[in-house]
Amino acid sequence: MRSWLEQALKEGNPAARGTRSDYDLNLNVKLADLKGQKMRPAAVLVPIVDHADGATVLLTKRTDHLSKHPGQISFPGGAVDPVDVDSVAAELRETEEEIGLDRSFVDVAGFLDEYLTGTGFEIKPVVGLVKPGFTLELEEQEVAEAFEVPLDFLLDRRNHAKESAMWQGVERHYYAMPYNGYRIWGATAAMLVNLCDVMEAAKVPR
Repeated sequence: MRSWLEQALKEGNPAARGTRSDYDLNLNVKLADLKGQKMRPAAVLVPIVDHADGATVLLTKRTDHLSKHPGQISFPGGAVDPVDVDSVAAELRETEEEIGLDRSFVDVAGFLDEYLTGTGFEIKPVVGLVKPGFTLELEEQEVAEAFEVPLDFLLDRRNHAKESAMWQGVERHYYAMPYNGYRIWGATAAMLVNLCDVMEAAKVPR
């Protein structure tokens, strides 16, 4: 798994774009939404758990009472604070705070494309290979649940749906990956599509 990730995330992968966004599927609303908007730096961990019987991706479900993105499926992470020296420091700190995953279990493998959201965040997705055997302690005010999805499921293009919904009077399109009752969609799903793109292009046997 480590070798495959190194190949997928190294500079020069033809599937890497540098930047992706909520507007890749919504170019018609991009200029109106981003006009005058100041982007805030953020970082998330894309945690690939290296189980002997098959890798998984660790995801979280946000609590329903949060003011932003309540109940949504997400990666652990958040805004880059002044105390953080870089995006890696930010996502490791946020991951420990949100789900209690000790950074000693995380081996940073590289980065996906930066991701711009319509809510004003410029997210740096940091891919980490996670050693099994960890324990989690969820921040119950922010995280309702943590769960794992088989990497094979997420890398299967047949599980990448494109859906749409009306928001502020405009039809918006987004990726979705329903899994066992969980609705993985939006920015999280789009970043998983990015992971699929680069890993597929690396063409290293699993």
